[in-house]
Amino acid sequence: MDSTTPSDPTKSSQGRFFFSFSFGNPLKSLLLLSSKGSEHAATATLPAAFSDLLPHFLVEPEDEFIVKNKPVMLTCRSTPATQIYFKCNGEWVHQDDHLIERTVDPATALPIMQVTIEITRQQVEKIFGLDEYWCQCVAWSTTGTQKSQKAYIRIAYLRKNFEEEPQGKEVALDEEVLLRCHPPEGVPQAEVEWQRNEDVVNPASDPNFFITTDHNLVIKKARLADTGNYTCVAKNIVARRKSTSATVLVYVNGGWSTWTTWSSCSAVCGRGWQKRSRSCTNPTPLNGGTSCEGQNVQKSACVATCPVDGGWSEWSKWSACGADCSMWRSRECTQPSPGTGGKDCQGLDLQSLNCTSEQCPQSEIAGQGCSEHRDRFSVTPAVSGAEDVALYVGMVAVALCLTLLLIVVVLVYRRKKEGLDADVADSSILTTGFQPMGIKPKNSHLLTIQPDLTTTTTSYQGTLRSRHDATGKFSMTNGPLLDPLPNGSHTLHNGKLNSDPAEFVSRLSTQSYFKTLPRDVANTSYGTFNFLGGRLTIPNAGISLLIPPEAIPRGKIYEIYLTVQRKEDLRLPLAGCQTLLSPVVSCGPPGVVLSRPVILSMDHCSDACLDNWAVRLKKQNYEGAWEDVLLMGEELVSEPYYCQLEAETCRLFSEQLGTLALVGESLHMGAAKRLRLVLFSDAYCSTLEYNIRVYCMDDTQDVFKEVMQMERQLGGRLIDEPHVLLFKDSYHNLRLSIHDMPQAHWRSKLLAGYQEIPFYHIWNGSQRYLHCTFTLERLSLSTCELTCQLCVWQVEGEGQSFGLDFNIAKFLLMDTNATALAGPSAFQIPYLIRQKICSSLDAPCPNGADWRMLAQRLKLERHMSFFASKASPTSVILDLWEAQHFHSGNINQLATVMADIGKQEAMIFLVSDGEC
Repeated sequence: MDSTTPSDPTKSSQGRFFFSFSFGNPLKSLLLLSSKGSEHAATATLPAAFSDLLPHFLVEPEDEFIVKNKPVMLTCRSTPATQIYFKCNGEWVHQDDHLIERTVDPATALPIMQVTIEITRQQVEKIFGLDEYWCQCVAWSTTGTQKSQKAYIRIAYLRKNFEEEPQGKEVALDEEVLLRCHPPEGVPQAEVEWQRNEDVVNPASDPNFFITTDHNLVIKKARLADTGNYTCVAKNIVARRKSTSATVLVYVNGGWSTWTTWSSCSAVCGRGWQKRSRSCTNPTPLNGGTSCEGQNVQKSACVATCPVDGGWSEWSKWSACGADCSMWRSRECTQPSPGTGGKDCQGLDLQSLNCTSEQCPQSEIAGQGCSEHRDRFSVTPAVSGAEDVALYVGMVAVALCLTLLLIVVVLVYRRKKEGLDADVADSSILTTGFQPMGIKPKNSHLLTIQPDLTTTTTSYQGTLRSRHDATGKFSMTNGPLLDPLPNGSHTLHNGKLNSDPAEFVSRLSTQSYFKTLPRDVANTSYGTFNFLGGRLTIPNAGISLLIPPEAIPRGKIYEIYLTVQRKEDLRLPLAGCQTLLSPVVSCGPPGVVLSRPVILSMDHCSDACLDNWAVRLKKQNYEGAWEDVLLMGEELVSEPYYCQLEAETCRLFSEQLGTLALVGESLHMGAAKRLRLVLFSDAYCSTLEYNIRVYCMDDTQDVFKEVMQMERQLGGRLIDEPHVLLFKDSYHNLRLSIHDMPQAHWRSKLLAGYQEIPFYHIWNGSQRYLHCTFTLERLSLSTCELTCQLCVWQVEGEGQSFGLDFNIAKFLLMDTNATALAGPSAFQIPYLIRQKICSSLDAPCPNGADWRMLAQRLKLERHMSFFASKASPTSVILDLWEAQHFHSGNINQLATVMADIGKQEAMIFLVSDGEC
C-alpha cells in the first residue's frame, strides 16, 4: 500500500468516513463512488486520449495566516486529474470537507479539477507548539500521482509591548541622531514605519532620514525642522501598535555676528575711547542652546586730532614799482595751515602801495606837470611804516574784544546749565512714582536704578495697560520693565504678618512628602487659618484658594500652602488627543480634615465648549501616579470634587487638598486651545540689528508670569499687549511672519518667509517657552518707530493679523496684588451678614423664594443638584460668589438680588461695621 492512498476502506485515522483506493487501478475505486453524487465525488474519468498524462498543478496551496477566528481557505487546481485530495499534517482530509469544481481548458480540452478546503483556528491550535500546521494536495491521473508544495498555516498575532522603544534626545544642529526601535513579537513579522508628529517619515522623499534593516531611524544631520515627537509604528495583518513618543529637540548654540565698525572717537580733541559691538545672532540660540561666551562690546583707547587754526606767514618783500605807480606784497595761511576743522586765517593776504616819484617809471614827455602830480600822491617809506604799526594795533584790539566776548558767553552758558540741572533734579520726582519709596534722588544716575524684583511680592502680573492710554502714566525711556512693588510682605496670619516665606518653603521641603514641591518662593503662597477661613493667592498667576468660614473645624489651626508646579518638573502622562488645559497646582498639606469644600480657582486655556472636549480633573496620589477623579459634565454630588468651568477660569470645589490639574481630550477637530502671543525685545538696542521674540504659550496667567520673569532676567521688555489666538486640534503647525515694514527704514534679515512651530509642541504643552525670533535691521540708529503686521496662522487654516506700532524706547507696565488674606478681611460679605443670609434662604419656601432663586438670579442653575446636596446650599452659593467676585464684586448688587427675591433680610447689608 502506497502512502499516498488512504489505508482504510471506510474511515481515516480520525474516525471519519473515507475512501480506499488501489494504487494500481484508481478507476475501479471511481466506479464504487459513482452512487455518491457528483457534488461529493472527488474523482473523474479521463478521456482515453489523455489517459497517459501525469497531472500537473495550475494552482498550489500557499502559506496562510489565521487572523483572530477567521478561517482560511486552501485551493489546489490540477489538469488532467481524476481525483484530488488534501493531506494535512500527514492525515487525509475527509471528502466532505472538500469543495470541488470541474472545468475544461478551452485551449487544450483537458479537464481541470479544483479543490478547496477550510482550515479553522481550532484545527491549528490542536498541534500548536508541537509542529507547524501544514497541508498539501495530491492529484491522481491514470498514469500516476503528483504532490503539491506544502502550505503552512499559522495563527497571526502581534504582541502589545515593544521589545525596545525610542528614547527622547536633545541634539545640536547638524548632529547625527539614532532612534532605536525593536517591534513587538508577531506572526507574520511586523513591518515598521516611523512617524514625526503623526506624519509618516519617508526616506525616499527626504534623504536626511535613513531606516536601518533592524528598524532603527537615523537622522543624518539634525535640522531645526527635525524637532518633533517621533513614534515607532509596528503593524501586520492583525494589529497596529505605536510606541511611546520620543521627543527630539534640536537646539542651536548661539554664535557671534561679525563685529561692527569702530565708532568715532568719543573725544573731540585728545584722548578718548571708541567701541564696537556684536550680537549673539549668528545663529540665535534656540530650544535651550547655549548663549555666546565672551563680550558683546569692545572698547579701545583713541586719540582725536585737535583742530588747528590757521596762521599767517611773514609778508613777502614789496614788489618793484609797476607801470601804474603801485607795488605789492603777499602772505600765506601756512603758519600753521588750518586743519581738523580749525579756522582759516582772518584778514588780507595781499597789500598794495603807491610808489614814490623817483621810483615811478614815467615817460619824459609827461613833463613837469606829471612830476607835480606824483609828488602829491606818493607815499614815502616812513609813512608806509606808520600805517603798518596802526594795522597791527587794530588787529590786537579786535583779538582782545573777541576774547572778552567769548568769556562772557561761556559764563552765561554755565549759569544756564546750572539752572537746567537744578530743574532736572527737581523734576526727578516724576520718576520716583515708579520707585519703591518716594525719596527724591540726589544724583541724576538714580533715575535709572532698576528696582529689586526678586522678593516674594515682586511678581508682576495682571491686566496690561493700554499702550495708547497715557492717562496716569509717565513717559519713560530708561525705566524698569515692570512696576516696582512696595517693600514688605503682604502675607497675613489672621491679620498679622507672616514669617519669611523662604523659611516656610525650606521648612516644608524637609518633610518627605513635600520634597517634590518646588522651592520657588515667588510662586508659593501660604498662611495660617482657623474656622474664620481666608484666601490664598499666587500673585499674577490667576490661581487662588478660597477657604470659606467653617471649612476648618473650630478649635483647629491649619498652616495651608498654595503653589504652582513647573511643567518640566512634573509632566502628566498624556496620550492621544489629550492636552494640559490648566497649570498644575498643589495645595495642602493633603490629608487635613475639612468640614466643607474649599474653592480652588485657576485659569484654563480651552474654548470652554464641553461639546468639543472631554475635560477631566486629574490628581496625583501619594505614590506619584496620576488618576482621574472627575469628568466634567458628569459630576456626581457624592464625589469630593465638583467643578464649574467658566470662560477662562475653572472653579473647583474640593473636600481634599493635593496636586491637581485639568486635562482635556479633544472630541473632534473643532476643539481649540486659547494661545497667548506675547512680543518681547531687548530693553536697550545700540546696534542696527533689532530682535523681536514672539512667544506662543497657553493663555493662562501662570505661564505668562514665567515668561515675564525669564525675560526680565534676560534684559527683555514687553513691546506690545498680548494677543489671543485659537489653536485648533487639526494636526497643523503654527506659522508666524512679519509684513508691511517701512522699507525706507527697516528690513528683515530672515531668509525664510515665515517661521513655524510644530503642532505637537504646542498641543502637548511639554515645553514652556515656545518662541520665534525675528531679526530686523534698521538703516539708521536714529530710527526708533516700527510699524508692521504680525501674521499668525495654522497651515491650511484661517489666520489672524495683528498690527504692531511701537517705539523702541517705550515700556509696558504691570500690576500686582496680595498673596494671602486671613479672617474677615478675606471676604466681601461680613461673617454675621453671611450667617443671616444662610438662615434666611436655606429653609425651603413654597413660592421658591429661597436659595434656589438666589442661584437662578446669580446664573448658577446648572449646579442646583450640587447645592442641594450640601447642608447649607446658600453658604456654598455665597462661597462661589466670593471666589468669582473677590476683585470686582459689588456688595450692593448682591443686596439688590436679595431684594428681588423678596426677602426683608435685604436690609441686613446695611448693618454697621461695629456689628459685623
